[in-house]
Amino acid sequence: MNELIKLSAAELVEKLKSSEISSVEITQAHLDRIEATDGQTLDSADRSAGKDGLNAFLHTSAQQALQVAEEVDRARAAGEELPELAGVPIAIKDLIVTKGQPTTAASRMLEGWMSPYDGTVTQKVRAARMPILGKTNLDEFAMGSSTEHSAFGVTRNPWALDRIPGGSGGGSAVAVSAFQAPLALGTDTGGSIRQPAAVTGSVGVKPTYGSISRYGVIAMASSLDQVGPCTRTVLDAALLHEVVGGYDPKDSTSLNEPVGPYAAQAREGATEGGLKGLRVGIIKELNGDGFQAGVNARFNESIDLLKSAGAEIVEVSLPSVKEALGAYYLIMSSEVSSNLAKYDGVRFGLRKLPEEGPVTIERVMSATRAAGFGDEAKRRIILGTYALSAGYYDAYYGSAQKVRTLIQRDYAAAFEKCDVLVSPTAPTTAYKLGEKTEGDPMAMYLGDIATVPTNLAGVPSISIPAGLADEDGLPVGIQFTAPAHEDARLYRVGAGLEALLNNKWGAPLWAQMPDTESLIRDFDFGGAK
Repeated sequence: MNELIKLSAAELVEKLKSSEISSVEITQAHLDRIEATDGQTLDSADRSAGKDGLNAFLHTSAQQALQVAEEVDRARAAGEELPELAGVPIAIKDLIVTKGQPTTAASRMLEGWMSPYDGTVTQKVRAARMPILGKTNLDEFAMGSSTEHSAFGVTRNPWALDRIPGGSGGGSAVAVSAFQAPLALGTDTGGSIRQPAAVTGSVGVKPTYGSISRYGVIAMASSLDQVGPCTRTVLDAALLHEVVGGYDPKDSTSLNEPVGPYAAQAREGATEGGLKGLRVGIIKELNGDGFQAGVNARFNESIDLLKSAGAEIVEVSLPSVKEALGAYYLIMSSEVSSNLAKYDGVRFGLRKLPEEGPVTIERVMSATRAAGFGDEAKRRIILGTYALSAGYYDAYYGSAQKVRTLIQRDYAAAFEKCDVLVSPTAPTTAYKLGEKTEGDPMAMYLGDIATVPTNLAGVPSISIPAGLADEDGLPVGIQFTAPAHEDARLYRVGAGLEALLNNKWGAPLWAQMPDTESLIRDFDFGGAK
């Protein structure tokens, strides 16, 4: 393995500035890693089945990435002033439109579709002169918690290939955790950045709603979706957040406020005394019961480290959290039903004609949606359509919105007692592929219990690695939540705990990950999902 790919984005920046390495070298090293671990050399039928690799990427763009890298190297050699992350490669979730590359949302409905424009975050990445390695896998239209619902094959967890990588953004989390990319962008509707981060041993951030533009992001649930960073370190997440954050007049929900000093806060938090006096609130309803023993053990160890660093630990209550999951799935499914109505076989994307009988718009729409959407997308469309129907709107969607208001009030009250809130990110470590998708889908939904409340409230959260569970040796995540607009606090506390944990372990958590290429070589793909 080329040691370059193990460096953080911040470390790569320093080496680029000193001309110790080039962007071309970095970019090529990551492209080589993708080829070695992601199944990119298989034919399309085998690769769609995820037979011999992680399947984190749906599309790679080696030529485009290397061209940007060459341009950055020439500019740096000429003494041109460059953005901080110039030359550092990045992967982008295939829900964010990217000109010149397919944007599929991991759905047959958009298979092969080429966007005529870039989303705002893609534009900002290009302006920062960062080579785009490719587009990452996800649950179809971001609907899922395991990246098993992609139309183009499951993504596998690099810690154990028979385990889920979380979802919906499992591809982006795997790309960074498996050293295929130093940085990635994801989207988080109910935990789709943070939960994959937790189960892959990486860092994931859901910023304050509206602080990063959603223009050019294929909508799942518009009042909940948020773009955010996926990285291996908290400082890297802060650096990427500063690149893609900020006001965008093209997004009607965009906040007109400056980008915060995220990197500075991360660096401060990692210093001795950086956490002293910080009030950290343990959420009573998201602690202990219902969480895997190894998850609770790592969580409690992290709390002890925060205490030792001078943080003040208090217990707070969010009574409405117990209703959050039901409210979330009603609101999300209702917005899904509305947002996905545009995929009708008429305007763009897939078009299927009825096999027999007259060809009418209604019959084309029916045939197209039956063929283009997977089971999970259909399930959520049906649920949302039902919740929005005239006879049930008040009983379901209207009631869910009232619960959302209660959740927002509970968070506001809790933040009067503390600076940040803390809980495990997910109740369990990564479960086996197929374990919760074959049978009762509610089993999968329950894994979002700790993450969906923050999306309903619109407040920012970060998940960082807390260690490995004793039962299975798989990663555990710990989640911090701050008040709206106070994302900088997350980088302070996240980097502070990260430094404490690294000191305790003697190395970052990713250093304990098994060798991915050996796992792939020895794994029986024919005997697994």
